[in-house]
Amino acid sequence: MESGPDVRVERLTRYLFSAPSWPRSLGIIIVLGLLIDGAAYRAGNDYFLVGTLGFSVPALVAFLLTVPLVRASGRVITHNRSALLALTCTVLSVILSLAPALIFGLALFPALYAGALGLVFGLRVLVLVAVADYRITRMVIPAFIQSGAGIAVGAWIFDPGFVPYALLLQVVFGLVFVFLIWLIERPLKRAFQISGLNFLNTFIAHLTDGSKSMEDFFREIGEEVYVQQASLFFSRDWGRDVLFTVPNVHPGPMGDVGGGNLPRVLHDSFEAETLVAHGCATHDFNLVSESEIQKVVSAVEASREGICYSTVASQPVRVSSGSVEILCQRFGDALLMVSTRSPERTEDLDYAIGMTIMAEGRGSFSHVAFVDAHNCMTSVGSPVLPATRIATEYMKAAREGFRVARDLPLEPLAVGVSHVRVPFSREQGFGSLGVQVLATEAGGKRAAYVLIDGNNVDAGVREPLLDVVLKLVDEGEIMTTDTHTVNTVSGKNPVGYRVPVEEIIPYVEQAVREAVEDLAPARVGAATASCEGVVVFGSQRVSQLASTVNAMLAFIAPISFMILVLAFLLSVFAYIMLQ
Repeated sequence: MESGPDVRVERLTRYLFSAPSWPRSLGIIIVLGLLIDGAAYRAGNDYFLVGTLGFSVPALVAFLLTVPLVRASGRVITHNRSALLALTCTVLSVILSLAPALIFGLALFPALYAGALGLVFGLRVLVLVAVADYRITRMVIPAFIQSGAGIAVGAWIFDPGFVPYALLLQVVFGLVFVFLIWLIERPLKRAFQISGLNFLNTFIAHLTDGSKSMEDFFREIGEEVYVQQASLFFSRDWGRDVLFTVPNVHPGPMGDVGGGNLPRVLHDSFEAETLVAHGCATHDFNLVSESEIQKVVSAVEASREGICYSTVASQPVRVSSGSVEILCQRFGDALLMVSTRSPERTEDLDYAIGMTIMAEGRGSFSHVAFVDAHNCMTSVGSPVLPATRIATEYMKAAREGFRVARDLPLEPLAVGVSHVRVPFSREQGFGSLGVQVLATEAGGKRAAYVLIDGNNVDAGVREPLLDVVLKLVDEGEIMTTDTHTVNTVSGKNPVGYRVPVEEIIPYVEQAVREAVEDLAPARVGAATASCEGVVVFGSQRVSQLASTVNAMLAFIAPISFMILVLAFLLSVFAYIMLQ
């Protein structure tokens, strides 16, 4: 299977990690300084307290002052990240100054220490513009704290010539890292006219405090689309009305950013109990901001005006072609189709596939609501694209569904609905909507459409859940909303991945039972809304962005190495000139 944009984005997450707690980092800094002091004492040289004064104290000063100085610029860095940065710079300075000095002689230690402080300054500039504030001028002072404290200590320990040499290296390494930052920024600037480091700042802010400032970037690269959204409106003789709607925009990219919480927002926007199934859309159709969802709400509301209601429906019927199965049920002159490939991977379908199926279906039905059940994740993979073998299987299965459903007899319709909250968190793969079930009865046959608020179902979990459903009704399917609130970093967090299926079954069973008990005679009307001018990421934008970032990461390491070698050569030249 070829790697798609989702896979390339997923691979980027290996570069992300959580900083350890700051007491642990500070403890290592202090212990490292004491060990160096102990070794110097046993060796009997002139640098007895260099471990504590030269390495630990500058790191502790940097830890204490970095957070307030960064906050003074209007940005935030956590104490854990500040401590980890101080520890990393301390370890690097020890390796670059003490190790060569022990090999080639302690006479070189002052020069090596000055060079290490220069590298510390440059590295801190790079890290702080990446994780806190991309504006270099605002990060110079916070970046200088650790090396500045080291220079002050060096002025006391070493001869007077140390200070000008160390300050010169601050300038050299500072300029080198500013040039490196420019190189890092250039690809995204040229391709998307955005600052890559500013984007990284906002992404980290999202992980830290839930900031939605990333939406500004998405809007810059976004484009308007005009998508169709089929809905079934159920009005019952008693009980709450029901809306089953199938958006063809994607509930991503992550957390509450963009359309990540699309199912919940749509659910809360209508008076009827609303089930928001997963339509045909890839990450190219991620909404750039949550405010775009209102355009979808308005379009669905407008589509309801003037629709004709029917009191009849067909029995549910299942058709298949290759690896694709589709559960079909007529509601009046409209058709609901729920597709799956489980136990094979069931992933996002390209918008064009869904629109083609809906268009072909209108030859026999007034409206076609086509659902990607999104209920089997074997891995984070590429979406299903038009003209592929799998896309062809979807098309053939849909045509078979049209043929079979067209001739099904229509019987009086009863509908029930339930909504069961679950005690599982986003981190465990469950969105805030829990489990919803739409139950139908027609011609003596009952069906249950189970919708779990999650991003896909772990492989092998859909089948035991469906077995429980089929003990209570004649036909059914397990679906997910594809909410990306359960994903903040990794794209893999499906239902059943962190919570055993045995713990999920009781809630699914409860939801189906309640929906069946809620059955009441109903009328159904269908409509296809035209959601106009919705701003999404845009065609191939995710793929282009992921490819650009991956290319950047590929060349950053060798270029950084060459630049640092050049900086050290300049340091040696400066040292010779100052002798």
